Amino acid sequence: MEAAGTLKEVMRSFDGKKMVITFEVDALSQEEIEDITDKKLRINAKQLRERRSLDANAYAWVIMSKIAERFETSKEEVYELMLRRYGTYETDNGKPIVITLRNDIDITLLQGHFYKIREAKGFSGYLVLKGSSEYDTKEMSTFIDGIVGEAKELGIETMTPDEIERMKATWQNKR
Repeated sequence: MEAAGTLKEVMRSFDGKKMVITFEVDALSQEEIEDITDKKLRINAKQLRERRSLDANAYAWVIMSKIAERFETSKEEVYELMLRRYGTYETDNGKPIVITLRNDIDITLLQGHFYKIREAKGFSGYLVLKGSSEYDTKEMSTFIDGIVGEAKELGIETMTPDEIERMKATWQNKR
């Protein structure tokens, strides 16, 4: 079960060893409440952020396609390059996720996006990158700024700065 809500109160328990935290959440069904009553729970509270608009993703792909045409390569190759340059990485409890593979294992056989960060003694370390479909508004804004900057350096036509700012404002208003 997952719910959106707001932190309302934090207190110490009477013995001072634990915290009592109160959240106000969207309405839950009786069944959802019963499913978690008197059970040990894993609780993970994060700030709620809306995902970026599909228009932002579509615009990113338009620009990456134009860059791919310029270099006579695939838009997927450009996408991987832009993820490494302007994207963000996956985390576990705030720490970057890094995987290590033997050099004789082809990383392209794995699903996901990876950035090689080190190589030593027959092994390579890869930072696990988020795909843009996982980005929140801020991450997508940074990603698009990077792609647009690359396109401008190549003389590729993009939206005007005003249009891009209006689009960003729309993304931010959806938060």
